[in-house]
Amino acid sequence: MSLRYKIRSTTDMQRQNQSSVVDFILLGFSNFPELQGQLFGVFLVIYLVTLVGNAVIILIISLEQSLHVPMYLFLQNLSVVDVSISAVITPEMLVVLSTEKTSISFVRCFAQMYFILFFGGTECFLLGAMAYDRFAAICHPLSYPMLMNQRVFMKLVICSWALGFMLGTVQTSWVFSFPFCVLELACADTFLFEVYAFTGTILTVMVPFLLILLSYLRILLAILKMPPTTGRQKAFSTCGSHLTSVTLFYGTASMTYLQPKSGYSPDTKKLLSLAYSLLTPLLNPLIYSLRNSELKRALMKLWRRKADLHTF
Repeated sequence: MSLRYKIRSTTDMQRQNQSSVVDFILLGFSNFPELQGQLFGVFLVIYLVTLVGNAVIILIISLEQSLHVPMYLFLQNLSVVDVSISAVITPEMLVVLSTEKTSISFVRCFAQMYFILFFGGTECFLLGAMAYDRFAAICHPLSYPMLMNQRVFMKLVICSWALGFMLGTVQTSWVFSFPFCVLELACADTFLFEVYAFTGTILTVMVPFLLILLSYLRILLAILKMPPTTGRQKAFSTCGSHLTSVTLFYGTASMTYLQPKSGYSPDTKKLLSLAYSLLTPLLNPLIYSLRNSELKRALMKLWRRKADLHTF
C-alpha cells in the first residue's frame, strides 16, 4: 500500500521530523490497467445481484408468516449482514476502478475497517447459532420448542451482533491509537496488538467453527440412525445449505486472515480477499433459495398474490 502524507510539527522529541499519514493510496488492480473497465462491470453486476438476492430473502421472510421460525429468522439476519458487508466494501472498489480517485482518507479507512470487523464477526457467530438451531431441531425434535424458543433465539441473535460490535470496536480503537508514519505503517511497537489480534481472530473464527463442527457431528450421527423413510433426505437437505455457506465463509476467511505474512503473493491475497468479501454475500442467497423448497414456495406464493392484485 502506498501512502500520501504531510509533515506535522510536534513537541514530542521522539516524533520530531516524523511524517504523519493523511490518507492511503489504494493500489487495487494497478498491475492490470487494461482490465479496469471489465473489472468494474463484473463487480457492479456482482454487487447488484448481491443486493437484490439478499433483499428478496429479507422481504420474503418478513412478509411470509409461516417463515417466522428461528431457522429462517437466522437466515434473515445473515442476509442483512451480507448486504452490509457488500455495501461497506464494493462501492469503494467501484469508485477506484471507475475514476482516478484512488485515495481513501485516514478516517474513512478506519471506518471501513470497523464495519468489516463488525459484520464479519457477527456472521461468524450467526453461523454458529444456526448450527445450534439445526442440532436442536434434528437431534432433539421433541424438545426443540423449548431449546429454541423465542427468548433463546433473541439471546443468540443479540449476542451475535453484540460480539461483532465488540470485536470491531476494540480492534479498530486499538489500531487507531497507534501513531502512523511513512517509514512504517505503524510507528509504535505493535507486538502486543499482533498477539491480541491473532488471538481475537482465532477465538472469533475457531470458537463458532468448533461449535458448528460438534453440532454437525451430532447431527450426522442422528441422521444415520434414522430409518431411510423417516425424513433422512429432508434432514440432509436442510443442513446442506448451511454447511455449504459455512464452508465458503470459513474457507475464504481462514485463508485471508489466518495465513502467514509471507504465505501468499500480493495478487493471491487480493483474490482471496475478493472471494471472502464478494462471493460469500453473492452466493448465500443462491445456496439457501435453490436448495430450500419452503423459501421457493413462499416466493411463488408472494408472486401469485402480487399477480392477483394486478389482475383485480
